[in-house]
Amino acid sequence: MSEPDDERDLGPEPFETVAERPPQEPPDHEAVARKILLDQLTGQARSRHELAERLARRNVPDEVAGRLLDRFEEVGLVDDEAFARSWVDSRQRTRGLARRALAQELRRKGVADETARDVLAEVDPGDEEQAARALVRKKLRGLRGVDDTVAARRLAGMLARKGYSAGLAYAVVKDELSEADREVPDE
Repeated sequence: MSEPDDERDLGPEPFETVAERPPQEPPDHEAVARKILLDQLTGQARSRHELAERLARRNVPDEVAGRLLDRFEEVGLVDDEAFARSWVDSRQRTRGLARRALAQELRRKGVADETARDVLAEVDPGDEEQAARALVRKKLRGLRGVDDTVAARRLAGMLARKGYSAGLAYAVVKDELSEADREVPDE
């Protein structure tokens, strides 16, 4: 029989103690901020305000954030007007939102009122009406067994929540109910 070894294999050497580690360099705020900005812009466009908020949440100093955001604007990576156009196009197409609702969303995204006004002025009222009609037709299919007065109220409410004016909402609901051979309730 062999004699037992006094020294057993205990695995790899233990980590060095904190006192033995070399001092760490302070974080390079600019490199961290640049990475955050590039990561945020990879998936989709964002407003300058949104990016500034993300940098602030990650404790990037304001002067570093401002300098980098200015540089990103200079090279065209951050462009609130292009962002607003893209946002309006997407939300109008996918959600059927009217200008009023789009203006609120742009305001929440931090887009300047003047920029939002300019972009929203490009929205064609005819396209807005067509979007309202499409929304009403789609919703109307699900309201087959519902009383016409209740259906009209629900349809007008849906359009109001999407930012359509009361006049346009009523006119579209009235026309679409008539098209579907349903009774149009009195005003």
